Amino acid sequence: MDIFDRLEDLVNRNEDLTAELSNPDVVNNQERFRKLMKEQNDLVPIVNAFIEYKSCKQNIADSLVMLDEESDDEMRELAKDELNDSKARVEELEQEIKVLLLPKDPNDDKNVFVEIRAGAGGDEAALFASELYRMYSRYAERARWKVEMVSFNENGIGGFKEVVFMINGQGAYSKLKYESGVHRVQRVPETESGGRIHTSTATVAIMPEVEDVEVEINMNDCRFDVFRSSGNGGQCVNTTDSAVRLTHMPSGIVISCQDEKSQLKNKDKAMKVLRAKLYELEEEKKNNAEAEVRRSQVGTGDRSEKIRTYNFPQGRVTEHRINLTLYKIDSIMDGYIDEIIDSLTAADQAAKLSNLDN
Repeated sequence: MDIFDRLEDLVNRNEDLTAELSNPDVVNNQERFRKLMKEQNDLVPIVNAFIEYKSCKQNIADSLVMLDEESDDEMRELAKDELNDSKARVEELEQEIKVLLLPKDPNDDKNVFVEIRAGAGGDEAALFASELYRMYSRYAERARWKVEMVSFNENGIGGFKEVVFMINGQGAYSKLKYESGVHRVQRVPETESGGRIHTSTATVAIMPEVEDVEVEINMNDCRFDVFRSSGNGGQCVNTTDSAVRLTHMPSGIVISCQDEKSQLKNKDKAMKVLRAKLYELEEEKKNNAEAEVRRSQVGTGDRSEKIRTYNFPQGRVTEHRINLTLYKIDSIMDGYIDEIIDSLTAADQAAKLSNLDN
């Protein structure tokens, strides 16, 4: 089946979905209705692009006929303009359609857990970790996504040794998935009297939220310990044993959750983080087995991969995977990271398209 046959099939499927979604039996079955709506939402951009593509191709044919038959100079000039515009748009649409037909990451629409850990650099690394937390929080707020704290370990001077939080929002994973890896900061710490530039690091892990059915957990493998929350959190948080430490014995993963006042809610959050971490471990195994494919993509998601440097004295941020340097560090640290994310997405799509052509 060539690409045009496939596109025609998608147009027909979209029409079938429209008919199904107007069926009262489907409307009354919420689970089926949501599933079909999601399928149609995924199809609509491809179908619309293909319809416009066919329209442009028809415009090209009509313009060529007009140029062949028309003797009026003004009309011929109009036909030439229409021909050139349509040809240019057809080239754009061919590229758009190729991108839209790339296999979609099944996690793209999911919420994410973000884990930031201070690396080399002591207190300076912890301060940088807290700045990254603020950067992602500000980015999420602008996207009208909800940010929920899961757990944190402060260093006493406003930094985080470790912080885990959740971002709830449509397509959060599709935007943030390239952020996993080592982020490096170069600057003069406030405590540095000699004015020397120090290099510190923080590790970021982006994990999609996963459903119970995607990762099966044997509760006999889990141990829950409860303790009194520390830090800010309201009247009840610090006076009851509401915080939860979850230990998953087979993997050795330990998760502390103390943000909620309810022990039950903290347990629920801890289980969600555990599912995400176990899912990430499984994905890592798969990716290692497909090492060649992963190497062709922008970023492997490996936590040990150095992906970005934030150089404060020079006011620049360098994204190493695509050799992108931006001299706007203040706005980036304030959450304006769209240019970086869009460039990474475009580079990854280009790499995947190149693999398809080879």
